[in-house]
Amino acid sequence: MSKVLEFFGLASSANADWQEVVQNQTCPYLNKTCIKNRKSQPEVAIGTCSVTYSDFSQGIIICPHRLLERQQVFIDCLHLLTRHEPGNELHIVPEISIPGGSVDYIMVSARDRKVADFVGIELQTLDTTGSVWSERQDFLREHGINVPPEASKTFGMNWKMTAKTILVQLHHKLGTFEHLNKHLVLVIQTPLETYMRREFSFNHVKTANLADSLHVHSYDLKLEDQRQRIRLENRFSTDVAGIALALGLQAEARIELEILHKQLEAKLSDRTRFQF
Repeated sequence: MSKVLEFFGLASSANADWQEVVQNQTCPYLNKTCIKNRKSQPEVAIGTCSVTYSDFSQGIIICPHRLLERQQVFIDCLHLLTRHEPGNELHIVPEISIPGGSVDYIMVSARDRKVADFVGIELQTLDTTGSVWSERQDFLREHGINVPPEASKTFGMNWKMTAKTILVQLHHKLGTFEHLNKHLVLVIQTPLETYMRREFSFNHVKTANLADSLHVHSYDLKLEDQRQRIRLENRFSTDVAGIALALGLQAEARIELEILHKQLEAKLSDRTRFQF
């Protein structure tokens, strides 16, 4: 039986026209065609959002866009906009470059298209080793869709590389947010949090505190009303020094607040306005 748990945003157990689903290739979380394509066939979207894996009680999310369900991850960051005021508009601005890389999303509180406050949001799901393509094709065959036969391949979870890479990236980027007295949020799934706590030094990391620059929001994937839903299960926070302690690294990243405001304001539009 295929290990695909969600395919183009639909639970594998759903009563759906899977032929139409695979033809449309629509990601319901991005409201456009799925952008995770097969390298050898760029016109074909993989469409696998989450999978069952090993003996985990919940499915493992392997596509970061899956975390955008109901825009809950943004709602759960509203309290970190400490200078947001009634009457301000909320905007979700993707891919803003800062020293050390780029931030997946920045949620902006703005009035008259001028930035009043903002919070950065990074989405991180588990990277896979091998390929989930075979599981995808098996899933389609199980639902009566004729797909070309291919050699069966297995996949695994790249726990170590996923965790270390995101922690190093956070350390580089967090210096900027701390310098500006702003918050950066890492959104992950609970199994990845468990791995990080086991393999890295997190004893000093405490429950969420507004004074900290880095906040980690950890979500479970649970079956509710015959659909898989994400649910916030844990929040904790730290700062640049805390991440450095976990990794044994030191780095600095600085950007002037005025420069970052200009980047954000140039991208504010009706399209970026947050829709409840």
